[in-house]
Amino acid sequence: MLIDDGATLYAYAITRDFGFAPNPFHGTCTLATCKPGIRKSAKIGDWVMGVGGSSLKNVKGKCICLMKISEIMTFQDYWDDERFSIKKPSRNGSRTQMLGDNIYHKKDKVFIQEDSHHSNPDGSPNQENLRRDTRTTENILISNCFFYFGDQAIP
Repeated sequence: MLIDDGATLYAYAITRDFGFAPNPFHGTCTLATCKPGIRKSAKIGDWVMGVGGSSLKNVKGKCICLMKISEIMTFQDYWDDERFSIKKPSRNGSRTQMLGDNIYHKKDKVFIQEDSHHSNPDGSPNQENLRRDTRTTENILISNCFFYFGDQAIP
């Protein structure tokens, strides 16, 4: 059985699919931004499915991503973990590097939002995104068992 007894399947609509949230690059799929309710509630062994929202005409209602949660850590642990330094954004890098989701860490107990897909166009912090992403939970969902279909989403 793909989903174990007692596991929960969370589903949400992906309104924009750039590879930022979820971030399926570098051998792990991470959900480090958006969907704070799912990031707060999901447990190791649960599944998260991203389905094309109404704004994604070609993949509306189809499965873009399916990930089994294998690890959960905080923003700061994610930032500090060498395994995930490759997921820190580089605005002058490749598309994959620009879409890095390892964007939050703390300095003097205050969240810093790195210049990223969630920042303002000038690189300054986008306060709305920062509040939504960090207010409810500090959890990052990490998956080593995932399927990412992108624009080839399946019914």
